Parts: sequence; C-alpha cells; structure tokens
Amino acid sequence: MQIGSVHIDSPLVLAPMAGVTDIAFRSICRELGAGYTITEMVSAKALCYQDKKSLPLLRLEEGEHPAGVQLFGSDPVCMQEAAEIAMKVSGADILDINMGCPVPKVANNGDGSGLLKDLDKACRVAEATIKGAGGKPVTVKMRLGWDKGNIVCLELARMLESLGVAAITLHGRTKVQMYSGTANWDYIREMKNALSIPVIANGDVFSGKDAAHILKYTGADGVMIARGVFGNPWIFQQAKAAIAGEPIPPLPPLADRCDVAVKQFEMAAQYKSEKIACLEARKHYAWYLKGVPHANYWKSEISRITTLEDVYRVTAGIKRELKDDDHDR
Repeated sequence: MQIGSVHIDSPLVLAPMAGVTDIAFRSICRELGAGYTITEMVSAKALCYQDKKSLPLLRLEEGEHPAGVQLFGSDPVCMQEAAEIAMKVSGADILDINMGCPVPKVANNGDGSGLLKDLDKACRVAEATIKGAGGKPVTVKMRLGWDKGNIVCLELARMLESLGVAAITLHGRTKVQMYSGTANWDYIREMKNALSIPVIANGDVFSGKDAAHILKYTGADGVMIARGVFGNPWIFQQAKAAIAGEPIPPLPPLADRCDVAVKQFEMAAQYKSEKIACLEARKHYAWYLKGVPHANYWKSEISRITTLEDVYRVTAGIKRELKDDDHDR
C-alpha cells in the first residue's frame, strides 16, 4: 500500500483508539504483524493550547515506522497549527484526520463525525491540515454519514481526494449507529471503485478470516482492525495467514498470552507512571482473558491492580489455576 510518499509493506493497520493504542500496545501489535500503526486521537485544540497531557500521546517508539498520528478538531486555523506541532513532535510519516468518532462529546461539538454534517467545513479542515503537515501525507478516517438518511461518504471522499488527501479509511457505519448493527461493506467497495487514492476498510473485523474477507469483498487496499484486537494482538498474525490462504495459527497458550500482557504493562510503565499504566492495564488484562473459562475471580483481582507487583501476583495465579480456552479466536 502506497500512501503518498510512504510505502507500507502490509495491508494490516491498527486503528487509532483512545485509551487503547498507546505506545506499548502499538509496539506489541507491530511485533505481531501490524504493518502500520496510528496514535490515539489527539485534540487539535489541546495542542494549540499547549496542553502537557496531550504531547506524550504523540510519542512514537524508536523505529515505529511507518506510523501516523491522528488529530481531531473542526477549526481549520487550529488544525493547521496542531498539524505543524504534531508532525514536529512525533516525527510521524502520516497525519490522519478523525472525521469518524461518534462519541457524543466529540461529535456533538462538531468534531469527529460531526464534520459529516458540514462537508464544506470538513474540506476546509482538510486543506488547513495539509498545509500544516509540511508535505507529509494527510489521510482521513470517516464514517458513512451522520445517519442513514444522510450518507455522504462518497461525496465527501471525492472532494477530499481533489484537495490532495492521500488515503481514506471508511468505517461502514453511521454516527448514529455508534457500534451497533452490522457494518455495511458495500459503501467501502463503492468508494474503492470511485477513487484513485488508497481506501482502507474498517468495521466488523474480529478475526483473521474477517480481515481476508473484507479485503476480498471490497477490493480495499488495506484493512484497519479496531475492536477485534482487544486482548488479541495475534489477530494480525491470523489475518496475514488468512490473506495468504495459509492455515490460521491458533492463539498461543494462555501462559504465553499472559507474558505478552505483562510485557505490555511493563512497557507502559516506562512511558507513564506505574500507577497510570496499571490502572489502564485493568481493561487490557480483562480483554486478554476473554473466553477463558472460570476467569471471573481473576478478572475481579485484575480490577484492583495498582502496581506491577499486583500484575505479577495476578499473573502467577492465572498461570497456576486457569487452563486455556477451548476455542480459537
């Protein structure tokens, strides 16, 4: 996949997800086959106001390339300034504009998928961001539209392509749908046929087979995996095999999965305080145990983790008392 001047060896992309795709989790996913990773979404206004909590979100791991940063905002002037800051601080290869986040506090403010209600503003935002990106490729992640009565993705995509946007990721749901129902891949296929720039497919990819299926069905250049990666960064290995028509590897043994989880949390503690890393580890570790029989006690213990010592204690107990789940994911 070629996005502007950036070549990406794999069609497998880790979606930017707030509170999930921090530097530690991105590192794990890259090791397991993600070809392109993107930071958590960062507020353009926060960067313009020099918010110290936002700058660390832009940090990339040494050697984390190709990689992108994602910004959200609806003020063109602020987006241009934020793009300059983001690219300077991160050294990222690509800048992605969030036009898809459906969370009310974002969308109802006119940011994220809120831009799908004002295509002219969306285009002004894209133009300004391209100026601020300093020649680096700018991409857009969007949804179908605000609701099923206002499907605007194809119209907007053509406008963005004409402005110089280098690639578009389309999630096959509207803003109103949030994450309910089924993603409509037909619009992704239509967009791929309508544009000359790369199109990345997103929505309802929960297995390696799903990744192969969405690529074949839509003809998209890449597949962006979001919720399907929760507790299963091995989905990238499984997707690579499925796309190649090879046998899909099962998940590693539970003990090995726990070791990867601990590695992630230790890495997070290096970049954040141990306390913050462990608080965030609570949801990640619960995801790693998804589908494991009789894990409720340990999930309860996980919900009280505050130190790495807690992580080690819980991990020892899980390895001692729990067996592998009896189905592949």
